Amino acid sequence: MAKITVNDFIKKKADSKKISMITAYDYPFAVIADEAAVDAVLVGDSLAMVVQGLDNTLPVTMDEMLYHTRMVSRGVRNAMVIGDMPFMSYQAGVADAVRNAGRFLKEAGAAAVKLEGGAEVREQIRAMSRADIPVMAHIGLTPQAIHRMGGYKIQGKTEEAARRLIDEAHTVEDAGAFALLLEAIPMSLAKSITDAISIPTIGIGAGPYCDGQVLVLHDVIGLFERFVPKFAKRYVNLKEQALHAVNTFREEVENGTFPAEEHSFK
Repeated sequence: MAKITVNDFIKKKADSKKISMITAYDYPFAVIADEAAVDAVLVGDSLAMVVQGLDNTLPVTMDEMLYHTRMVSRGVRNAMVIGDMPFMSYQAGVADAVRNAGRFLKEAGAAAVKLEGGAEVREQIRAMSRADIPVMAHIGLTPQAIHRMGGYKIQGKTEEAARRLIDEAHTVEDAGAFALLLEAIPMSLAKSITDAISIPTIGIGAGPYCDGQVLVLHDVIGLFERFVPKFAKRYVNLKEQALHAVNTFREEVENGTFPAEEHSFK
């Protein structure tokens, strides 16, 4: 299987073929995602909550994002690796945005970056694209704007808000984004946006009409239980299996049945 590229994303939309994307944060899970033949692995700034145990995505740093992206890149052979630009790595200005985006490609092995926002980041997207850095845009619920939005709330529910998101979709497309992530918006609005732009849309809590879907791997396999979003689907509960395994290990250590002879050297 050849390496997935930006052109493959565009072609899949043109051919009405769905795009699959998984959010993962380290080498072992990146290997699993890649062997499952997903199209892309996003190294999301959600690692702040899922891996670091923080309350939101704001504290995660560029160095931490690059560290996790490097791990994922080592585990991926075919999928596109996309690095998520953390809070304040691109908002302060175009030069900072291009420099930090370039680090994901140069230092961490990513093939693209993702950043949140619409019209307010159009110049950053334009400059990155001119520097040959593929950009996935992200509108709707944008977790880095949690304080402005007043929490994790569905976006685009009013007619005015829906119109604004459609305008933002056109804005990021015109600025050069190769794809657009839509988070937590009504599925009818996601369909309108998907039909209105030429670049593929990736949904997370945006219904079935997007060109592709992304979920956090820890949600898919049941390893994150602090909260479970309505849009997440758990396909297996590894938390229960892992807890059973560790409990069994502890019991065997306490009763002296582990290690047995086959686990020992002679």
